[in-house]
Amino acid sequence: MIDIGLLVIRLVIGISFVGHGAQKLFGWFGGHGVKGTGGFFDSIGIKPGVTMAVLAGLAELIGGALFALGLLTPLAAVMIAGTMAVAIIKVHGANGYWATENGYEYNLTIIAVAIGIALTGAGQYALDAIIFN
Repeated sequence: MIDIGLLVIRLVIGISFVGHGAQKLFGWFGGHGVKGTGGFFDSIGIKPGVTMAVLAGLAELIGGALFALGLLTPLAAVMIAGTMAVAIIKVHGANGYWATENGYEYNLTIIAVAIGIALTGAGQYALDAIIFN
Protein backbone atom coordinates (compact mmCIF):
# COMPACT_ATOMS: atom_id res chain seq x y z
CA MET A 1 0.00 0.00 0.00
CA ILE A 2 2.92 2.38 0.62
CA ASP A 3 3.93 2.19 -3.04
CA ILE A 4 0.39 3.01 -4.15
CA GLY A 5 0.37 5.98 -1.76
CA LEU A 6 3.65 7.25 -3.18
CA LEU A 7 2.27 6.84 -6.70
CA VAL A 8 -0.84 8.88 -5.84
CA ILE A 9 1.26 11.67 -4.32
CA ARG A 10 3.65 11.72 -7.29
CA LEU A 11 0.85 11.76 -9.85
CA VAL A 12 -1.13 14.57 -8.20
CA ILE A 13 1.87 16.80 -7.58
CA GLY A 14 3.62 15.93 -10.84
CA ILE A 15 0.62 16.42 -13.11
CA SER A 16 -0.25 19.65 -11.30
CA PHE A 17 3.23 20.97 -12.00
CA VAL A 18 3.05 19.94 -15.64
CA GLY A 19 -0.08 22.12 -15.75
CA HIS A 20 1.67 25.03 -14.03
CA GLY A 21 4.52 24.81 -16.53
CA ALA A 22 2.04 24.74 -19.42
CA GLN A 23 0.37 27.85 -18.01
CA LYS A 24 3.67 29.72 -18.06
CA LEU A 25 4.96 28.38 -21.36
CA PHE A 26 1.84 28.08 -23.51
CA GLY A 27 -0.91 30.04 -21.73
CA TRP A 28 -2.92 26.84 -21.26
CA PHE A 29 -5.29 26.20 -18.33
CA GLY A 30 -5.91 29.89 -17.74
CA GLY A 31 -2.22 30.81 -17.71
CA HIS A 32 -0.68 33.95 -19.15
CA GLY A 33 1.96 32.38 -21.37
CA VAL A 34 5.58 33.41 -21.59
CA LYS A 35 4.96 37.10 -22.29
CA GLY A 36 2.37 37.57 -19.55
CA THR A 37 4.36 35.59 -17.00
CA GLY A 38 7.52 37.39 -18.10
CA GLY A 39 5.85 40.75 -17.53
CA PHE A 40 4.83 39.68 -14.04
CA PHE A 41 8.34 38.41 -13.33
CA ASP A 42 9.81 41.73 -14.49
CA SER A 43 7.41 43.58 -12.18
CA ILE A 44 8.63 41.66 -9.12
CA GLY A 45 12.31 41.97 -10.01
CA ILE A 46 12.92 38.59 -11.65
CA LYS A 47 14.77 39.71 -14.77
CA PRO A 48 14.90 39.21 -17.65
CA GLY A 49 11.26 38.31 -17.19
CA VAL A 50 10.60 36.35 -20.38
CA THR A 51 13.78 34.30 -20.06
CA MET A 52 13.05 33.53 -16.44
CA ALA A 53 9.44 32.65 -17.28
CA VAL A 54 10.71 30.12 -19.83
CA LEU A 55 13.14 28.66 -17.29
CA ALA A 56 10.48 28.49 -14.56
CA GLY A 57 7.96 26.97 -16.97
CA LEU A 58 10.46 24.35 -18.12
CA ALA A 59 11.40 23.52 -14.52
CA GLU A 60 7.74 23.02 -13.65
CA LEU A 61 6.83 21.12 -16.83
CA ILE A 62 9.87 18.84 -16.90
CA GLY A 63 10.14 18.53 -13.12
CA GLY A 64 6.45 17.69 -12.88
CA ALA A 65 6.64 15.08 -15.65
CA LEU A 66 9.71 13.44 -14.10
CA PHE A 67 8.06 13.48 -10.65
CA ALA A 68 4.86 11.90 -11.94
CA LEU A 69 6.83 9.20 -13.75
CA GLY A 70 9.12 8.62 -10.80
CA LEU A 71 12.11 9.19 -13.07
CA LEU A 72 15.19 10.93 -11.68
CA THR A 73 12.98 11.70 -8.71
CA PRO A 74 15.56 13.63 -6.63
CA LEU A 75 16.24 15.94 -9.59
CA ALA A 76 12.51 16.38 -10.20
CA ALA A 77 12.00 17.21 -6.52
CA VAL A 78 14.73 19.86 -6.63
CA MET A 79 13.14 21.41 -9.73
CA ILE A 80 9.75 21.58 -8.03
CA ALA A 81 11.10 22.72 -4.67
CA GLY A 82 13.28 25.35 -6.35
CA THR A 83 10.37 27.00 -8.13
CA MET A 84 8.39 26.99 -4.89
CA ALA A 85 11.30 28.51 -2.96
CA VAL A 86 11.48 31.36 -5.47
CA ALA A 87 7.70 31.83 -5.16
CA ILE A 88 8.08 32.14 -1.39
CA ILE A 89 11.01 34.55 -1.61
CA LYS A 90 9.61 36.80 -4.35
CA VAL A 91 5.82 36.64 -3.88
CA HIS A 92 4.35 34.89 -0.85
CA GLY A 93 6.87 35.22 1.99
CA ALA A 94 6.02 38.81 2.86
CA ASN A 95 2.36 37.86 3.28
CA GLY A 96 2.91 35.51 6.21
CA TYR A 97 2.18 31.81 6.45
CA TRP A 98 -1.50 31.32 5.60
CA ALA A 99 -2.62 30.77 2.00
CA THR A 100 -5.83 32.67 2.77
CA GLU A 101 -3.63 35.78 3.04
CA ASN A 102 -1.62 34.86 -0.10
CA GLY A 103 1.09 33.50 2.20
CA TYR A 104 3.54 30.66 1.66
CA GLU A 105 1.58 27.77 3.26
CA TYR A 106 0.87 26.03 -0.07
CA ASN A 107 4.39 26.54 -1.40
CA LEU A 108 5.98 25.14 1.75
CA THR A 109 3.65 22.14 1.65
CA ILE A 110 4.72 21.38 -1.92
CA ILE A 111 8.39 21.69 -0.92
CA ALA A 112 7.83 19.25 1.95
CA VAL A 113 6.08 16.74 -0.32
CA ALA A 114 8.72 16.96 -3.05
CA ILE A 115 11.68 16.66 -0.68
CA GLY A 116 9.92 13.97 1.35
CA ILE A 117 9.41 11.83 -1.75
CA ALA A 118 13.01 12.44 -2.86
CA LEU A 119 14.28 11.26 0.53
CA THR A 120 12.01 8.22 0.87
CA GLY A 121 12.13 7.17 -2.77
CA ALA A 122 9.47 7.15 -5.45
CA GLY A 123 8.24 3.62 -4.70
CA GLN A 124 8.06 0.48 -6.79
CA TYR A 125 5.58 1.98 -9.28
CA ALA A 126 8.20 4.39 -10.59
CA LEU A 127 10.59 4.34 -13.50
CA ASP A 128 13.47 4.82 -11.05
CA ALA A 129 12.62 1.41 -9.54
CA ILE A 130 12.60 -0.24 -12.97
CA ILE A 131 15.72 1.42 -14.37
CA PHE A 132 17.98 1.69 -11.34
CA ASN A 133 17.20 -1.55 -9.45
